[in-house]
Amino acid sequence: MKELRTLLEVPNEVYRNLDTVGEDDKWWEGVELQKLILAHNDLEVLREDMRNLTMLSILNISHNRLSCLPAAIGELNFLKSLDVSFNSLASIPEAIGSSSSLVKLDCSNNLLCELPHSLGNCIDLSELKATNNTIAKLPDELAKCLKLIKLDIEGNKLTVIPETILRSWTMLRELNAARNLLTTMPNSIGLLTKLIRLDFHQNKISEIPSSIEGCCSLAEFYLGTNLLSSLPEELGALSCLGTLDLRSNQLKEFPVGACKLQLCMLDLSNNSLSSLPPEIGTMTTLRKLLLNGNPLRTIRSSLVSGPTPILLKYLRSRLSSTEEASGSSINPMKDDVISKATRLSLSSKELSLSGLGLTSVPSIVWGTDEVVKVDLSRNSISELPNEVATCSSLQVLILSGNRITQWPGEILSSLYNLSSLKLDNNSLTEIPPGGLKALSKLELLDLSGNSSSLLVSSALPLLPQLKELYLRKMKLSHIPSDILSLRSLRVLDLSQNLLVSVPEDIRNLTSLQELHLSDNSIAVLPPELGLLEPHLQVLKLDGNPLRSIRRAVLDRGTKAVLQYLKDKLP
Repeated sequence: MKELRTLLEVPNEVYRNLDTVGEDDKWWEGVELQKLILAHNDLEVLREDMRNLTMLSILNISHNRLSCLPAAIGELNFLKSLDVSFNSLASIPEAIGSSSSLVKLDCSNNLLCELPHSLGNCIDLSELKATNNTIAKLPDELAKCLKLIKLDIEGNKLTVIPETILRSWTMLRELNAARNLLTTMPNSIGLLTKLIRLDFHQNKISEIPSSIEGCCSLAEFYLGTNLLSSLPEELGALSCLGTLDLRSNQLKEFPVGACKLQLCMLDLSNNSLSSLPPEIGTMTTLRKLLLNGNPLRTIRSSLVSGPTPILLKYLRSRLSSTEEASGSSINPMKDDVISKATRLSLSSKELSLSGLGLTSVPSIVWGTDEVVKVDLSRNSISELPNEVATCSSLQVLILSGNRITQWPGEILSSLYNLSSLKLDNNSLTEIPPGGLKALSKLELLDLSGNSSSLLVSSALPLLPQLKELYLRKMKLSHIPSDILSLRSLRVLDLSQNLLVSVPEDIRNLTSLQELHLSDNSIAVLPPELGLLEPHLQVLKLDGNPLRSIRRAVLDRGTKAVLQYLKDKLP
């Protein structure tokens, strides 16, 4: 690797692949160059001799004065990352399509009117950033980039994102098309089931398609400064959504169906709302509800501008007892429900007896041992029925909200195919040695709402495939060190605990995509957390007395916080 500064031109030694290095030039090493950093110089020309750097995999020539790139860049067959941002490029050569190994391309802040059509030949491309150019159309060939995970095209002149392209990007996790000229949101947006962050703010969009409900992983949705006059009820299906920005639109009402969302932040400022549905008061996860700039006539201005919890309490008070009750409709008789669930399990292989107030499970319900999912949540069960142990095909076991006090180790030891286990909100205090040993295929574990002592002698390292771990409301005062060895972990929820710090070794969780730290006592975040920026898409920090990060940075979302922390690294 070589990093150069204060250059007006690239030294000849670089183009000659360092073959003629003098003995006194100690900053060179006579090896095949793989990484070359030429950022923040005054380079105006990059010569065709770049083709000599045959082993180059990373090239950063950002923040220079380049007006064109050599076609020879397409001959760098091992090039994986190319950063040409902050130059004066009017085009990128079509030869770029020959760089078949390209994974990451950043061409932001240039003078580009279009992207090269040949970019579609870079089938391994996973990150494309082309912000702040004048691009008016995306090339159809981009549909061949099936591995695209991040696309950032903010600040261009796009009027449409073609349906044919979008429906091919099923791996997409982050899409930023803010500050363009878009008038519609593609219907195929609903096919992006892995999408976590979606930013369409400052466009001319007048409608959200009902297909948005398909974005089941969406955590952050930015639609501020558009032309929305209504919202679809399907918005309420986005169960993972935490941030919803709808400021500066033309909304006249907020749909009751959207009140099912478990949001942390909802921005409805500068719309045309004259009233709010009282059901918003049931959104108890809301930490910030912004309403300023609306002609609200049914709510006092002091409530609108005051603390969000007080406003939510007021709205709840306006609900009738019938509306507020969770069981407003009459439930069928318990025996009928059990009989129906038993019959359905024979064909669907799923048994659901949730919320029936059961203290035990009737043996009659175990009509088949081929069941793959059992839901016994929200009952009063204190012991797991032995019949569960016979369900060797069981993959999902939900025991949330019961009265289980002893770890069901004997039964769990027979469930070798279990991939999801929810034991949250019980009264568990201990996982005995070997209590998780048989669950080597477990991918999701929820122990929230149990005692913190449950993790004292943790067997978590025995779960090599664990991807999601939920430890909310456990009165944890520190993050157990065993968690930091779970290299496959993608979701970690430690919200509503007593944490005062985050260990530097959090950087070891390199696969982490979501980290929930809301409602703790964390004052400072370690800069090492910023090292998770390549994959971490959701970072929840609300409800902490953070003093080390400015509010302006926090309000800009996950990526801004991670970049801020990363910049603090020595």
